[in-house]
Amino acid sequence: MLASPSISRRQNRQNVLMRIGLLLWFSNAILLPVLAVIFALLHPLESHAQPAAFVTPNEMGAGSLLLQTKEDGKYIEAPRLATDVALDVNGPTARAVLTQAFENSTDKWVEALYVFPLPEDSAVYSLKMIVGNRVIVADIKEKQAARALYEQARRQGKKATLVEQQRPNVFTNAVANIGPHEKIVVQIEYQQAVRLTDGRFSLRVPLVVAPRYTPQDASPITQHADLKAGWGQTQNSPSRNAGDKPVSAPLLAPDNDRTNPVTLTVNLNAGFPLDDVKSLYHTVKIDKMSDSARRIVLDSDATADRDFVLEWNAVASNVPSVGLFREHVGKDDYVLAYVTPPAVATPQKAGREVVFVIDNSGSMGGTSIEQARASLDYALSRLEPNDRFNVIRFDDTMTKFFPDSVMATADNIASARRFVTSLEAAGGTEMLPPLHAALDDSHQADGLRQVVFLTDGEVNNERQLLDAIAQSRGRSRIFMVGIGSAPNTYLMSRAAELGRGSFTHIGSVAEVNDRMRALFDKLENPAVTDVAAVFSEKNVNITPNLLPDIYHGEPLVLAARMGKATGTLTVSGKVGDRPWTISLPLDQASNAKGISKIWARRQIDDAEVNLTLGKISQTDADKRVLQLALDHHLVTRLSSLVAVDTKRLRPVNTPPTQADIPLQLPAGWDYDKLFGIGATRDAKADIRHQQALDKSQGADSDAELAPISAPAPASVPLPQTATPGTLLILQGLFALLLGVTMLIFASRRSRA
Repeated sequence: MLASPSISRRQNRQNVLMRIGLLLWFSNAILLPVLAVIFALLHPLESHAQPAAFVTPNEMGAGSLLLQTKEDGKYIEAPRLATDVALDVNGPTARAVLTQAFENSTDKWVEALYVFPLPEDSAVYSLKMIVGNRVIVADIKEKQAARALYEQARRQGKKATLVEQQRPNVFTNAVANIGPHEKIVVQIEYQQAVRLTDGRFSLRVPLVVAPRYTPQDASPITQHADLKAGWGQTQNSPSRNAGDKPVSAPLLAPDNDRTNPVTLTVNLNAGFPLDDVKSLYHTVKIDKMSDSARRIVLDSDATADRDFVLEWNAVASNVPSVGLFREHVGKDDYVLAYVTPPAVATPQKAGREVVFVIDNSGSMGGTSIEQARASLDYALSRLEPNDRFNVIRFDDTMTKFFPDSVMATADNIASARRFVTSLEAAGGTEMLPPLHAALDDSHQADGLRQVVFLTDGEVNNERQLLDAIAQSRGRSRIFMVGIGSAPNTYLMSRAAELGRGSFTHIGSVAEVNDRMRALFDKLENPAVTDVAAVFSEKNVNITPNLLPDIYHGEPLVLAARMGKATGTLTVSGKVGDRPWTISLPLDQASNAKGISKIWARRQIDDAEVNLTLGKISQTDADKRVLQLALDHHLVTRLSSLVAVDTKRLRPVNTPPTQADIPLQLPAGWDYDKLFGIGATRDAKADIRHQQALDKSQGADSDAELAPISAPAPASVPLPQTATPGTLLILQGLFALLLGVTMLIFASRRSRA
């Protein structure tokens, strides 16, 4: 019996529904769940997991090896094996050999970038790179020529290395064509002078570069006129501040167990009987080799999260007040002289104006803000009744506690101390507005004016700040107080030099009283002014060419090049109204190594200072810097060390590899305070500082609150690359249920 047309159509619809159900069941219920499970296994969801972030050379903290990625200019850090620092101190100079060993643990050929911090006054002159079983020694070239040689070798598959200066205290070393599982040893050599202040000799080895804040661009707009037939247009001129490249570091969470281990050895030969030798911030073992020699070894568990500082003193009866050393290189003698003026009776103290500036930005969180508050509180307690003073605090806003400087009465000092005690660390580090405010003395008369600036200096716009000091310093003297475990000593020392003051570092709360007492000895005692240095022989090239004022406990350090070190060096000046003179016989100078490199490095610094002060043009400064660098084999902003192997090793078209980024915060920093450092301060921070003002001055205070906008956060944003595995699994289960339901429904309709 034939089926009716209606029954046939109904059966066809049921067959179509069954096929659709089977298709949905197979594709959605089988394929999607399987794919979801595979994705979930390949990309597990963990709440604490963080994908690797891209970084740039200026964003690195400690010495690091960076592997290039497919994105131009972006790198990922390779694993670090070990860091070793070996220093030989002989009298006034120190030779350092920095060695870091790395390993390419991948099966790929890579190009890498090695980033490392060094002292801001270091003369970097040598690089050796051992890659696998090959040793590559670098030579000095003009920067662009060196870069071209390196790029050509990289493209040709040859091993090559390139060392460049990013900042006076931050260098990079590019390494091309590192083979699979090859071990790499990078060895950098540099010279530096030993520091002498307040009778203490010291040596600093930077082991970490702290994250830095990038302020808004507040540089002046400079234009030039292009005139034709009397009419024309104005065009913007390039700013020298464009050279301030960002330096900031993406940070590891506080609970991360990654560390940057370091070993360090110092062979100290002071040249005089030693009394006390100590490491300020690290545990060390000290072995006595002789009355004047010690061997210092860093504790085996040391981590590169703060600067290493070693200090030593002479026994009381042998404390040196002068030093004279020489080195013969080529046809010339190089001389290094230390001259400390004698202590003089303090005359009747005249009234002065002191402006205190305190940084309470987020980078000052943790122990740094405690050190800064304690330091400023001590400074306020030392003011005399006939002094005038003011306090300026800043983060990414600024507060002048008094509209103008006031007399140091008991009430004014007490209210200022209450204000300082209430300060908390938050926000960004906009240093330029408070610097301008501190240097503004348009409402004051003449006389002694001192600016005491307490900060960690962790900003990217050093050149902009130094230009501001050079242009606006007037009669002010600037005394920089570096706070924390790893302050920006380049900015501090150069700002003090341009400001004709001094630089003091406070690395722990326990140092506050001693260091601030020494600083106030300088502030309260007369400086040696009108300083002059004269050699009896002719054709002597001396540095610094702009001699500074000399403060109590601070020596004048001179370096010179001359044909033969004979005759005398006479240093003169005035202490108040009293003349002061001392003569040193050059033929009694002791031999020392590395003075020629130190002289050349200081000559380069002189050129940079004269450029900042507007005494020479950019062209003349560049010419001088490059010539000194090439003559003395030094890395500068215009010269680089480059080495190229002659043998091609890397196969053509071999892709690079990648690795994770291990970075840690300097010791004493507060991660929560620093987090979001680049963001604009919120309303709570404004309220907090206003409450501090109310507490110290009363609700009707007329202190000035100047808002300063800030750019986006300086830290590198982390890309979110995790897949929605859980969502895919749920979607697959829902599809499975839907497919089964449709099959059951179709089966029942077919039986009916």
